[in-house]
Amino acid sequence: MARIAPQPSDTSVEYIRLEVEDSDLDFSKAQAFAKKAALGKTEMPMLLAWNDEIRGIFHPTFECGKTKDPAWIVFARARGANLTIDINNGDYVFMFLKL
Repeated sequence: MARIAPQPSDTSVEYIRLEVEDSDLDFSKAQAFAKKAALGKTEMPMLLAWNDEIRGIFHPTFECGKTKDPAWIVFARARGANLTIDINNGDYVFMFLKL
């Protein structure tokens, strides 16, 4: 498998919780908040997976083995996710790779 960028020098895993007080908060707005937070940590955040608990949808939607964790989390971790942005206590979760 070819790399699309050099291996990140910082391989520590970060988990950021954001509380967003916006009565009109939807997936699109939450994603914009997550991207802004990710850009505060790295110049090139690559979104690997996400979960929209409000609508009950996630990406990617295919299975990645049999584990106790949801497939979208397994997918992101297997691809090196090292930055998770959790908005409003799990309403929206975005997993990034810091490049």
